[in-house]
Amino acid sequence: MNATISSRALASLGIAAALTFGAVSAMAQVTVGGAPMYPTKDIIDNAVNSKDHTTLVAAVKAAGLVETLKGPGPFTVFAPTNAAFDKLPAGTVDTLVKPENKSTLTTILTYHVVPGKLDSKALLAKIKDGKGSASLTTVQGEALTAKTSGKNIVLTDAKGGNSTVTIADVIQSNGVIHVVDTVLMPK
Repeated sequence: MNATISSRALASLGIAAALTFGAVSAMAQVTVGGAPMYPTKDIIDNAVNSKDHTTLVAAVKAAGLVETLKGPGPFTVFAPTNAAFDKLPAGTVDTLVKPENKSTLTTILTYHVVPGKLDSKALLAKIKDGKGSASLTTVQGEALTAKTSGKNIVLTDAKGGNSTVTIADVIQSNGVIHVVDTVLMPK
């Protein structure tokens, strides 16, 4: 009889654990641009599903950076939304994606990528260690400055423009994406 009770108790415990794990997994699922982002997929495979990042994806394709961002990384990508690109002067994006402007486009896009996997906890630790700000060297070679404003992480680019992280910690198989509200500009 004890064996039967133990088996039933273990079965119930197993079901409860499975339901709990499923609920925790569902809660941890991040959605960007109406699409679920899967930590088992790479940066590109997730980004192409976000309706808020169609301009960024088109720019990455035009710059020839798809294979790089599908690579092992790890990368930290500060991903501007379509609305962020819309803040640029009229015609800027159309001009940048032209083949003759590939070098300039690549410079701007790689300014949004930092080597390594820096989630918000790591970024906040760097900001704390830097006594309120952290310098992040981008793949492009210039630095971004990260600070906090209230509960937000704010990046300042080389031209003094600010971009706020609106969705943090979108974990990827080859890094992490932080969605930002403004395109960052190098010198």
